[in-house]
Amino acid sequence: MLIITHGGAGRFDEETVERVVEILRAGDGGQVDVCQCGTQEELQRTLDERDDETVVAAGGDGSIHQLVATLYARDELSRRTVGLLPLGTGNDLARNLGIPLDPGQAARLIREGGTRELDLLVDDEGGVVLNAVHVGVGATAATYAARFKHFLKVAAFPLGAVLAGLRATGWRLRVEADGELVAEDKLLMVGLSNAPGIAGGSAQLAPDASPADGRMELVVSAATGPIARVRYALGLREGAHKHHDDVLYTAVKSATVSGEEFLVNSDGEVSGPYTRRSWNLVPKAWRMIAPPDAG
Repeated sequence: MLIITHGGAGRFDEETVERVVEILRAGDGGQVDVCQCGTQEELQRTLDERDDETVVAAGGDGSIHQLVATLYARDELSRRTVGLLPLGTGNDLARNLGIPLDPGQAARLIREGGTRELDLLVDDEGGVVLNAVHVGVGATAATYAARFKHFLKVAAFPLGAVLAGLRATGWRLRVEADGELVAEDKLLMVGLSNAPGIAGGSAQLAPDASPADGRMELVVSAATGPIARVRYALGLREGAHKHHDDVLYTAVKSATVSGEEFLVNSDGEVSGPYTRRSWNLVPKAWRMIAPPDAG
């Protein structure tokens, strides 16, 4: 087993990693090695040198995203099993899959070794999405939240959402899903989700989503007015937004967003601007150590 660490994770510390390694080694006595990979080049070199069947990311959503994206690009997801020790700030993937946020409990889960086959969202540039991708106010909110994460931790996510909701008034966008036009208007947000929760558990973007059901949930919000934006934000907290008249909520297998320049938030990482992006769902694309009844 290989554990990949990244010192930038929100709750990372050497003592925690050492304790986790002790728990893992106390299982069947197999070899457990730790490699710190602070850059993409270091991660690639480590994977070149190691052929471990199980590779564990010790970090947050950014760390597990980077690991799975790299294994996908290397065409190694079919022969490697992925694990997660959630040491990040939001830990959305861990929350959605039922992986314990306590590192010791997460290590015991990994030691037990039960796996699930999970779907993957793949974009038109070969990038992947494990949890959710947002266009519009979701990306703006992530940009604001990043400014406060170091100080406020999980509380930075709702603050970012409030600031974005106050300032974002919408984008002229066209949304196609499964080859058909579903929206063309000034939109507040377009989201695709493979699991329910985002923003450190503070929002339920897709309350019906499952990471292993062969589909992704599409959320399109036209709530661009001041009162409508507040109503949408409040609805996101418990997933009630899916019943709003100005929200389209449906299950799809592919989607394309185009229009005026927009940012994209993929698993918490913001990129862009773009004028067109597409995503397709790949069923059962990878295996992860997770509770069997999660999702």
